[in-house]
Amino acid sequence: MSEPCNMQAFEVLESNVRADTRSCRAIFSRARGSIMLTEDGRKVIDFFSGAGALNYGQNNHAIKAAISEYLAADAVVHGPDIATPAKLKFMGTFNSVILQERGLQYHFQFSGPTGANAIEAAIELSRKVTGRQNIISFTHGYHGLSLGAIAANGSRLYRAVSGSGLSGTSVMPYDGYLGPAVDTADYVRKVLMDESSGIDLPAAILVEAVQGEGGINVASKEWLQSIQAIARDIGALLIVDDIEVGCGRTGEFFSFEFAGLSPDIIVLAKSLSGYGLPLSMLLIKEGLDACLGENASMVQGGDLAFVSATAAIDLYWRCRTFSQCISHMGEVVRRRLEAIASQHGNGIFAVRGRGMTLGFDCQVPEISEATTRKAFEKGLIVERCEPAGQVVKFLPALTIDLETLNQGLAIFEEALVETLKQTKVGAT
Repeated sequence: MSEPCNMQAFEVLESNVRADTRSCRAIFSRARGSIMLTEDGRKVIDFFSGAGALNYGQNNHAIKAAISEYLAADAVVHGPDIATPAKLKFMGTFNSVILQERGLQYHFQFSGPTGANAIEAAIELSRKVTGRQNIISFTHGYHGLSLGAIAANGSRLYRAVSGSGLSGTSVMPYDGYLGPAVDTADYVRKVLMDESSGIDLPAAILVEAVQGEGGINVASKEWLQSIQAIARDIGALLIVDDIEVGCGRTGEFFSFEFAGLSPDIIVLAKSLSGYGLPLSMLLIKEGLDACLGENASMVQGGDLAFVSATAAIDLYWRCRTFSQCISHMGEVVRRRLEAIASQHGNGIFAVRGRGMTLGFDCQVPEISEATTRKAFEKGLIVERCEPAGQVVKFLPALTIDLETLNQGLAIFEEALVETLKQTKVGAT
C-alpha cells in the first residue's frame, strides 16, 4: 500500500480520535517561535501553542541547545523512577526559583506523562489521605480524558466518551455560572455544610483558576479564597489544576498567585517541560505525601523533559521581568479583541481571560467555526473551546514578538468580518 504525502493519508491511516488536524487542513513540516510552515511552504502564525504545551514557542533554540548538549553527553534519557542528576537539578531549580521565591513548600510527585495522569494521581492521593471518596468539581471544568478525570469534567460531550457510568464526583456551579448577582461559593458552602443536602463530604475540591477548555471562564480572587476556606472548614483538600493555565500563561507562574492561595495539591503538565515533551507533576504539601508507589508509571518524568524544564526556568523565571512582559502582551491582546468586539459585534461579543489566556465569545458556534476556519486559510492557527465551541481561544506563545502578535490579530479580525458579512450578524 502506498503512503500518499497529503492530508488524505491521515484520513485513511489515522484513527478518528483526533481533533486539531481536522481544523488545520495542512501538513506542517517546520516551526520556530510563533511561526509554522506547511509542507508546501505556507507560513502560518501560531496562536494555539500546542493547546498550551508550548508557552515558550515552537523549537525554542535556547531550550533545544540544553537538550542537544544532554544528548551529546550520552546521559540517561529514560529511567522509570531512578535518581539522576537531571531530575535532581530540575527539582532544585524549581524549588529555589519558583517555590521559595513565592514562600511555598511542596514535595514533588512525578506521575505518568499527561495532565490526566496527574489528575488521577491527585484524586487518588486525596481519597487516601482523607478516607473519603467524593470529589467536588465545577461546571465547565475540564481535567482530562482518563476515567477519573472525565468524571470530574463538566462537559457532557467529554463525559459521554467514557462508555461507562461515572461516579465519585459532584459538580458545583463555577464562579459566575448563575449570573453576576449570585455568589456560587455561598451555594457550595451551604450544600457541603448541610447534612441533608445529599452531597457526601468530599476528599477534595478540584478547581481551575481560569477554565481554559471550558470557555475561558475566570474566577475572581474573592471566589477562589472562599473555595479554599470551604475546603479547610470541611476537612477536604484543595487541588488546583494548573495544567493549561499554569507555567506563566496568566502572567504569574501559577494561575492562583493573585489570590494568595495555598493549595494542598497543585497539578502541572503541558508547558512544564518547556519544549512540548511529556511531563506532569504534582506539588504536594508536607504531611500529605501518603502514596507509596500506587500511582507508579513507566514514564515518571523523563530526563530530557527535566533538562528542558530546567532550561526554561533558568531562561525565563529567575527574575520578574518575564512575568511583567506576559501581563503587558496580554493587555495588548485584550484591548485589541475588545476593540474588535465593540466595532463588529453590536454588543453580542464578549472578551474574557487573564494574561495570555484570552477568549473571544462569539455567542454563536457557527460564527466561531467559520472565523477560525477562515483565519487558518489566511495564515493563523486559532482554536475554539467549550461549552459549545462558540469561544475562540487565544493562546499565543508567551515569547511572541509584538509584530507577529499584531499580524495574527489582524488576520483574526479580517476573518471575523468576512464571516459576519456572510452570516449577516453584527455590524462592520
